[in-house]
Amino acid sequence: MEDAGGAALVAAMETAHAAIFCLAGPALEPVWANARARALGKAPGDLPSVAGHRVADLAGVVARSGRPETVHGDPGPDGRAATVVLHPLQVRGQPGVLLLLEAARAESSGVGHGRAIAEGDVVDQVQHSLLPPTLPLLPDVRLSGSYHRATSVRAAGGDWYDAVPLGRGRLALVVGDAVGHGVAAAGAMSRLRGAMRSVAMRDPSPAAVVAALDAFAGQMEDIEGASVFYGVLEAATGRLTYAAAGHPAPLLVQPDGSAEFLPLEPRPPLGSLPGAPTVAASAQLPQGATLVLFSDGAVAAAGPLSAQGLGRLAEVSHAALAAPGALDGDAPSELAAAILERLVASERPDDIAVLVAHRRAETTEPLDLDLPAVPAALPTVRRHLGAWLTGLGMGEQDRVGVMVAVGEAAANAAEHAYRGVEPGRMQVTAAVDVDGQLTVTVRDRGRWRPPDRDPGDRGRGLLIMRQLVDGVVLQGEHGTTVTLSMRLRRSPEGDEDRPGGTTAADVAVDRTSERPVVRVAGAVDLVGAEQMRIRLLEASHGGTGRVELDLTAVTLFSSAAVRVVLAMARIAGEEGWRLVVHAPEGGVTRHILEISGLGGLVELR
Repeated sequence: MEDAGGAALVAAMETAHAAIFCLAGPALEPVWANARARALGKAPGDLPSVAGHRVADLAGVVARSGRPETVHGDPGPDGRAATVVLHPLQVRGQPGVLLLLEAARAESSGVGHGRAIAEGDVVDQVQHSLLPPTLPLLPDVRLSGSYHRATSVRAAGGDWYDAVPLGRGRLALVVGDAVGHGVAAAGAMSRLRGAMRSVAMRDPSPAAVVAALDAFAGQMEDIEGASVFYGVLEAATGRLTYAAAGHPAPLLVQPDGSAEFLPLEPRPPLGSLPGAPTVAASAQLPQGATLVLFSDGAVAAAGPLSAQGLGRLAEVSHAALAAPGALDGDAPSELAAAILERLVASERPDDIAVLVAHRRAETTEPLDLDLPAVPAALPTVRRHLGAWLTGLGMGEQDRVGVMVAVGEAAANAAEHAYRGVEPGRMQVTAAVDVDGQLTVTVRDRGRWRPPDRDPGDRGRGLLIMRQLVDGVVLQGEHGTTVTLSMRLRRSPEGDEDRPGGTTAADVAVDRTSERPVVRVAGAVDLVGAEQMRIRLLEASHGGTGRVELDLTAVTLFSSAAVRVVLAMARIAGEEGWRLVVHAPEGGVTRHILEISGLGGLVELR
């Protein structure tokens, strides 16, 4: 599963209710299994037959034919009916099969109803995991995204949206619809989204991106016929350049409430007519204007005819924007969900994806505080900084995290910088650039004291700060300057939850040696990677002391775990030491670290 977005698919399927196997090779041996499949403790060949068919035989048929199969068994004595869903895929250049086994309890309305609920759960988990977990938060633009699955599982999957920061205050805004439904459509959507990001990083112009996606779709049968709208918005000026393939134009709502669909040169869907020309257009979004991008499902939900559907979409979008408080503070981050709530009735004939970009009427000026470095000044820092961050539109959890991190730095200046002498001043400044990079600095003219090896309950300021923001840089010359940085983002539909739940990984700190060793065992998934990050920061006192990472007993090392090692290696480099990582030669974990470019950043043993 090495295609673009494969890591996201794995993360979603790991916690699915169904048992999921990834089979590959001439004998279709399992190369991966999710938590439910591992709990069964069986290979696919050992599974019971379903409706008279051996599961292993079904997998062989799918691998040879390249066509998916679904088989439903009759309820057994316990009232449970097994359902097997098999999809063909390529694994490391060889034919493979994605196998889902679900035992759904028969309901009063029939076994099929229970099966639909189970399949819907899987589609939901996979589809949501492949949509962007966060959206960029720029000072001039507020983004909002939302996705609703079709009421029928048979019609679900494949609609998507994305927002990609391109630098210099530019954003790529994208919405599309892959052909088909279910997990297969979600996988096609994943590849299309991955290809789009890859192309946009090289040449983000709409004509180039749509042409490249058209060529890509022509080589992938499950992507051929997909539709997409792609635009590049210059946040500071409001200039939008855009193009589409088989997709409706977005809706532009002006500050006065008037609305129109942007003019768009028609073009066939991706891959359906090789070499079809792509014509880009441009538009201007004034301050206070809102752009609404949507998939076809939004029109299908609004009315039976295209013209009626588009009219209904314009009507509900205007109503959502005109609602009291809709554009105040961080409220624009909820606009996509508000539009969908007004648009969708009890039945949804198709998936709906909506992406909203609201260009702010006002921008936030930098914060600049000059206060006496005494504890009594800390409430003033919290009050002014909190109001300023709220004006940026930050979500509550990130906002509180930044305030706690800045509070730690300010408290250090107030309590320690001028110890034994007359208190001096401290400066707290905060600014955000056009790409949404937040920078907060806390300066004093006092004296920096490095933390003890085991600071106990105090002296953990660096540890706390590095757990809460993206970057911390400490400079101790001519006083102390702490620079905190964070890329601003918001979760779609205002969901501010961070990764949580259980993990198969075992992460512990061994302090019996000269330096602490963080020992990790088992499958390091998204949650396990977060635990590993916290333990590394804890054992190294926020990166100020040396620590080693032992991955000898790891059985699965996810991309999230790679990011943690990379982040810790950077912190170590900034603090003047090198992270030692134990990973046996010839092992999968060692291979992942090496191909990720970490061999030159850490000391591999």
